[in-house]
Amino acid sequence: MRVDLLNTGTELLLGDVHDAHLAFIAQEIFPLGLRIAERRTVPDGEAIRDALTELFSRAEILFVTGGLGPTTDDITREIVADVLGLELHQNPQLLASLRQRLDARGIKWTSRIARQADVPAGAEILPNENGSASGLYLKANINPHIPSPHLFVLPGPPRELQPMFLASAMPILRSIVQVPASTERRLYKIVRMGESTVEEAIGEKVLAIPGIELGYCARPGEVDVRIIGEPDAISRADAIIKHELRLSIFSVSDETLEEVIVKLLGQRNETFAVAESCTGGLLANRITNVPGASKVFIAGYVCYANQAKIDMLDVDPTLIEKHGAVSEPVARALAEHARTRAGSTYALATTGIAGPSGGSPEKPVGTVYIALRVPDDIMVKKLFFPSDRETFKQLTAQAAFDLLRRKILGT
Repeated sequence: MRVDLLNTGTELLLGDVHDAHLAFIAQEIFPLGLRIAERRTVPDGEAIRDALTELFSRAEILFVTGGLGPTTDDITREIVADVLGLELHQNPQLLASLRQRLDARGIKWTSRIARQADVPAGAEILPNENGSASGLYLKANINPHIPSPHLFVLPGPPRELQPMFLASAMPILRSIVQVPASTERRLYKIVRMGESTVEEAIGEKVLAIPGIELGYCARPGEVDVRIIGEPDAISRADAIIKHELRLSIFSVSDETLEEVIVKLLGQRNETFAVAESCTGGLLANRITNVPGASKVFIAGYVCYANQAKIDMLDVDPTLIEKHGAVSEPVARALAEHARTRAGSTYALATTGIAGPSGGSPEKPVGTVYIALRVPDDIMVKKLFFPSDRETFKQLTAQAAFDLLRRKILGT
């Protein structure tokens, strides 16, 4: 069945809000054998009508997001009803629920709020446990005089849409879709290998397997490899990918590298600390975004200025004078002293030149030293990431976390 997604909202096209719906919906419907054929974004207003009219002619399932609120620009509900030739009726139960919700929160009732209780004739209400705007499901050809797909009208905020989708939309989808039993999808997350290098290692071998679909998605310091196919083809491709990429695969689920670090350390009852110069706290920020990080992450020292390295972690000033802040001895000292001060099992340190200025012929922009102090050893890697500042920091963080991951795994 052809599935389309229509996002509504001027804020999306202005860049004020990023679309979070495509990835979520696509992942949830894949096990049903469904994929998004087209995603379209339109501003509030009559553009919604034009898009619906066009998409009705080819979609079999259509998800529409946004425009269900109480303000003047929230007109998706009205346009859907008008395009389908359906009357809107105020639902007494929805209206009472809205009043109760606002009273409980001490929010003043306005006449426009009542619009959220309007329901097109024949539509099924999708309850919203996290907001005031209920969703709607309208079966295919709900008006026999106007051809239309199965239509799901959903609220815009992800915190409202996602639980509604799982609780209400998915059961309906299962009832109207014949779920295939054979197609599988697997994901491999690869660290510190370029997309072309990954493709060179596995591409021809995997694509030689009949019935396999192979795809890549690259981001700084990371590549996702995706395979789709029948179980036998998936098993053959899986063996090739794992053999060729080995420990560069840090996850076969949708985990981040920092989530893997927290899990590995937690399993071993081990801890770590970080001393950051060029990454400016990025390592600590990423780790503390992971639930459970408090069990394994002891401390983060952001020693950006030279004097901070001396004051916070007792780095010998003669090391900085002799070798420079971006050097192996200083990286080594940062990691050594961070581990001692934090009392952690491991400590990571970063010091480098993010640019665009500050480089030299000996140490060009993009040069970075990453040190890892472990209980019985210390290692330092010199790497080169010539890129913009943000990408440089991301690449450095990926390299640092991967160094720690490999050490934890004993490789």
